[in-house]
Amino acid sequence: MAPSAKSPAVELEIAGHPVRLSSPDKVVFPGPGYTKRDVFEYYLAVGDGIMRALSRRPTTLQRFPDGIDGEMFFQKRIGARGVPPWITTETITFPSGRTADELCPADLAHVAWAAQMGTVVFHPWPVRAGAADNPDELRIDLDPQPGTDFGDVVATAGVVREVLNDLGWTGYPKTSGGRGVHVYVRIAADHSFVDVRRAAIALAREVERRNPTHITTAWWKEERGEKVFLDYNQMARDRTIACAYSLRANARATVSTPVTWDELTSVEPDDFDLRTVPPRFAAIGDPHAAIDDVAYDLAPLLEWSDRDAAGGLGDLPYPPDHPKMPGEPKRVQPSKDRDRKK
Repeated sequence: MAPSAKSPAVELEIAGHPVRLSSPDKVVFPGPGYTKRDVFEYYLAVGDGIMRALSRRPTTLQRFPDGIDGEMFFQKRIGARGVPPWITTETITFPSGRTADELCPADLAHVAWAAQMGTVVFHPWPVRAGAADNPDELRIDLDPQPGTDFGDVVATAGVVREVLNDLGWTGYPKTSGGRGVHVYVRIAADHSFVDVRRAAIALAREVERRNPTHITTAWWKEERGEKVFLDYNQMARDRTIACAYSLRANARATVSTPVTWDELTSVEPDDFDLRTVPPRFAAIGDPHAAIDDVAYDLAPLLEWSDRDAAGGLGDLPYPPDHPKMPGEPKRVQPSKDRDRKK
């Protein structure tokens, strides 16, 4: 049997820029048979939503040039070779002090170009161009542990909402595309990563206090038990989360999908995928449409942090690739800590 003819490339004008889509029939998700064209058209269909999540944010690209069953790599540096002249970047600084010029989407053409390059998942930093060291987005990551399920995560999100309500803040939930939930809050971009992470810890500790039986801030897995983990280190420098409306690289082609608080109690992660989200978006719009309306002052959470420190609750461990930080406790697994055993 002769091999099938290769599908021809097409060129579209998107946001005033020409974007070429080559090999549109290449299969990206083998299970359902979704192609590169399907991925490309998906991102165009949710354009307003994903641009609300990505606009002017330095973004790491999770690329699968040969589909999700092939080689994967994270692209943090956008070079000059083969890159259209209209592509914008932003310089970000890693914990090591090294820098990189990352894609910084100015319009939907940037997203389409990334999809053409085999990007499936978009991982933006919680900062904007021109203020790459000052987060404007507080991200609360609810991570289920063994023995817990999506229902447990949703219940934990309800506690997060209670705490935010006490602050007078509005949080915006979304599914992770897996079993987790993310809650985003816009904050004023006038604090460092260190302070925003400190605020995230303070918020997480308050949530934990309200239901310590089912919620934990324990960094070490051996101490978490069957609880939902509030991953405060997602606010550490160079930690990113798949953005709203990003596809996830799994067999079902699920989507990290914004939902209302009322919806959150009745949905399942598998409800949202490459095929179901575009018609949903067309019908109801973006549940995160108002997320940019208010940027909250971080001062109350920093006051909580100071209160906790005065009560003996200091910093918590950073991710292992970070340099040792001032005031950070030892990064030693508790069961292997000789001093603790004494």
